[in-house]
Amino acid sequence: MSRPVFTAHTPDTAPAAARPVMAAVQRKQGHLPTAVALMAESPELLKGFLAALAVFDSTDLDPVSREVVVLTVATRNECHLCVAMHTVTLERQGGTPELIAALRDGTELPDARLAALRRFTLAVLDHRGDVPDDELGAFLAAGWQPRHALDVVLGVGTYTISTFANRLTRAPLDPPLAAYAWEPAA
Repeated sequence: MSRPVFTAHTPDTAPAAARPVMAAVQRKQGHLPTAVALMAESPELLKGFLAALAVFDSTDLDPVSREVVVLTVATRNECHLCVAMHTVTLERQGGTPELIAALRDGTELPDARLAALRRFTLAVLDHRGDVPDDELGAFLAAGWQPRHALDVVLGVGTYTISTFANRLTRAPLDPPLAAYAWEPAA
């Protein structure tokens, strides 16, 4: 349940600057996610997140790799909503059940290259960007390029916005995501 101090806005109650953004999301997704309705309290946050998302989606990382970054950030930041939502996205992108389970459970990934991507994403988070040379070297040795390292930083920044906003507002799972509910391991 969301915190009562935050309003899950409708297009009629949202600040004027958020209304066209909300309408675009609703058109694209066929519904207005509660997380978006809650972020609409700050039109700048909502616009900033969606703009960063569009840029991240245009990086050289393929869709499955982007979802590895997103789910790594989401599980690390314990955003139950993001994990559920991006489990669905990764399924749609062709992620295997084994990959999805490993990302959600924090266990070793079945694909060595994606495992290196996840380890590097965790290193970016753990070291606040100051990734040790050996960890950067392992990432590059797995076939990734220097630009991908920077794309990971963009993904971490983008999804830090989302995970923090969702946790702050206590954004609930929308009913279509109930089957993908996630809780962090104890």
